[in-house]
Amino acid sequence: MTLYLYALAAVFGLAIGSFLNVVIHRVPRGLSIARPRSFCPRCGRSISWRENVPVVSYVALRARCAGCGAPIPARYPLVEAAGGALAVLSVLRFGFTLDAAFAYAFLMALLAVTLIDWDFRIIPDRISIPFIAAGLVWSLMSPRLSLAGSALGALVGGGALLAVGELYRLARKVEGMGGGDVKLMAMIGAFLGVRLILPVILVAAFAGSIYGLALMKRGHGGKTAVAFGSFLAPAAAVCLFVGEALVSWYLGGL
Repeated sequence: MTLYLYALAAVFGLAIGSFLNVVIHRVPRGLSIARPRSFCPRCGRSISWRENVPVVSYVALRARCAGCGAPIPARYPLVEAAGGALAVLSVLRFGFTLDAAFAYAFLMALLAVTLIDWDFRIIPDRISIPFIAAGLVWSLMSPRLSLAGSALGALVGGGALLAVGELYRLARKVEGMGGGDVKLMAMIGAFLGVRLILPVILVAAFAGSIYGLALMKRGHGGKTAVAFGSFLAPAAAVCLFVGEALVSWYLGGL
């Protein structure tokens, strides 16, 4: 029975991953996520349900549009597969509970933010602001976090990044942190609480530094813009699962 429920979670996650592809493509372009139905970005042809089965259709169509033959980016099935995998991981971590549902919604928002920020250097308010509210609502229903802890996490998370960006601006005379990053960190704080703010920032900064060094090694120079939200969001996903263990490990070593 348990395996059956995990399979259902995976199938549900694959479907949500398919919808997330729509969000990632349309939201940064200011398009509706409800209408029109899915279509090929190249030829504009509507995609039938047979061509829109997560992962399976990509393989069956040999990664090409059935209408115009344009290549279908590998990102589409990868996002769908990630949706399924994260659904199963959420259930493994939180059980078949409301916590798992909120955690999964949070992870999907983080995945959308990662890819949108990577492509467009923006973090849409249409994602971050509603999910700040969702984090506060979760705190009312979950024993993991109090409403005060969630609200403080949002304030400290957003405030910390705002302060870092302002200090960077004063020191370097250029913008160091966009408003989207600040609102994203408030969203993360609302879901994870104030205790995990520092681990998220440290993990993101470490990953971003490695990427920055790789760019410099390729000769891109030290002023290449880095989409920090694309590192904050994955760092938050990591800390959702192992953040408390990281904090306990660090405090235990002091």
